[in-house]
Amino acid sequence: MKILNASDAKRQFGEVLTKAQRGPVGINRNGKPIAVVISASEYAQIEALKEAHLKLAIEAGLADLQAGRFSDGETVIDRLRQRVNSDE
Repeated sequence: MKILNASDAKRQFGEVLTKAQRGPVGINRNGKPIAVVISASEYAQIEALKEAHLKLAIEAGLADLQAGRFSDGETVIDRLRQRVNSDE
């Protein structure tokens, strides 16, 4: 991944957009990463993957509900308290 500092990215914005069509362009400020510029098609792919992952998680949750694998809120809170207390 090509890395630019923020002031260079600002001065060369058109070139940053062109480079982003070939691959991600990282932008650093004060030596720390602050952003990555990607092409619109890469962004669309990422969003599609996120949506597919969410759909699978929802389907798994619905299957758990239908199979009776769930807990009420009070039980969940009690289990969380036990975990917190055992970590101390």
